[in-house]
Amino acid sequence: MSIKQNNPIWVMSSAYDRLSLDELIQTAKQVGAQGLDLCVFRKDGTREDHTATHLEYENFTVEDGKKLIDKFNQSELTLSLGAFENMIGGDPEQRVKNQNHLLRLIRIAHLLGGDTNDVKVGTFVGYNHDLGNEIDGFQKNLDEYKRVFEPIVKYAESLGVTIVYENCPMEGWRSSRYTSTYNNLPGVLAARKLMYAMVPSVAHGEIYDPSHDIWQNTNPVDVIKQTDIDRLKRIHVKTTRNLNTKARVEWGGMYAMQTVEESLARKAGVDIPAHDWDRHHYEAMLPGFGGTDNMDWNGFVSALQEKGFDGPFEIENEAKNSKDTGNISATNQGFSTCINFLAPLLWDLDAEKGYVYKKTKELVEPSVKDIPETTMDQLT
Repeated sequence: MSIKQNNPIWVMSSAYDRLSLDELIQTAKQVGAQGLDLCVFRKDGTREDHTATHLEYENFTVEDGKKLIDKFNQSELTLSLGAFENMIGGDPEQRVKNQNHLLRLIRIAHLLGGDTNDVKVGTFVGYNHDLGNEIDGFQKNLDEYKRVFEPIVKYAESLGVTIVYENCPMEGWRSSRYTSTYNNLPGVLAARKLMYAMVPSVAHGEIYDPSHDIWQNTNPVDVIKQTDIDRLKRIHVKTTRNLNTKARVEWGGMYAMQTVEESLARKAGVDIPAHDWDRHHYEAMLPGFGGTDNMDWNGFVSALQEKGFDGPFEIENEAKNSKDTGNISATNQGFSTCINFLAPLLWDLDAEKGYVYKKTKELVEPSVKDIPETTMDQLT
């Protein structure tokens, strides 16, 4: 029998990119969340999709950390940090800036108590297509991952902080004129297992988002059964409805739609991508909001409970009928509905209040001394 772990449900702040931190905290409380995964993207970054910066990260001090912990304790919320960029590929100058920003967030997480307060740092790994186009390209990307991340993970471990990788393949990250849509190394379970074998430190793990496996025709329940539960720190709550379209029949469900000359596509009566993310015949959704999806949430949560997963469920709102409407009320509805959908699966029944989260402990003020920011050239 599965045992409920009283998992908190968090809001990922990317859906509220126009809100201040105080407004974000107020909104999280309003929709019924117990925590926030604060997106802290570079202000000078090049990503344009699903980004936000909800923390002043420059010149962050010990005193800033104390104030932030006090703010979250007063609001009865907990938190993590994240910025999701290409760390091993893409433009070389941007790559180094992304790596240095990750080091900056690791330092801030340390000043916030790190693992003691369960303040993790979320990131992508990305992919190096210059290497990937060569023979043994996947192995070369694993080797590049080790070269870049081994010192980063060692640095995090020295500060009592854990890095967590998200499994999104970032299928629209490059132009649809490229054949491959595999743009983030930990996009499949095999890669994550290989990464941990290459860098065995306990200071890195994963955020698992089941929606990315649904459109890859992989059952998330099976993934959880093969996942090292000690590596699993967060669940991203997002789901997928696979579309039964003409294009899915034409191009199949295994490979991405490809871009060809538009006049040729019209002549042949073949669908081609309308934009860079229109490659795999699916629609992102929030569970319980606006229709059914292709996800067995009961089976998925049961599999997690059987393995004793007690971490946060973070709602990542990228739903077409919620966040993508640009309507703040529809965005809030998506979050609150999703929390109510999950409540009976995660929380015990209270005789008076229904299904409620049982508050555990506050964030503690860490006894840490200030440390200077470091950069990749100093680590390596």
